[in-house]
Amino acid sequence: MIATLQSFPIFIKWIITAIVGMMPIVEIRGAIPIGVTLGLDYPTSYIFSFIGNIVPIFFIVKYAKPLFDFFGRWKFFKKIIDFATEKATRKIKESEKLQNFAALGLFLFVAVPLPTTGAWVGSLIANFLDLPLKKAFLPLAAGVAVAGFIVLVATGSVVALAF
Repeated sequence: MIATLQSFPIFIKWIITAIVGMMPIVEIRGAIPIGVTLGLDYPTSYIFSFIGNIVPIFFIVKYAKPLFDFFGRWKFFKKIIDFATEKATRKIKESEKLQNFAALGLFLFVAVPLPTTGAWVGSLIANFLDLPLKKAFLPLAAGVAVAGFIVLVATGSVVALAF
């Protein structure tokens, strides 16, 4: 199976790696090992994983609220959306430090490569904080870059130990 994956044309490997990077939960943490498994070198795997992972930031920060408003017209979705937004908004408004250090907090949150701490959830948090895309994008992208570097080092270490 791996031999057939490694025989894909290079641009297909780039696309697969970037698409995996775009996926929620998996994000850059899964895309880098996938890229390496496909036969990409470490820097190329990192670059396409990073690109794939930062693409959703724009759409989530910019369009999550209109989507919530749209789906909020239906009772079932409205209950879920209201519960989530009310809880997140209350926590954010209660914490003055969170408001003052939102950019740093977003960066640190996304930079830790654990499940549910990636660009998707970070972008939703930025949306709840009413941060404009201009203020949210750089800390989120920097967090993705750091998380990707950590995963890159871990992937290289595991591969080095395995072979």
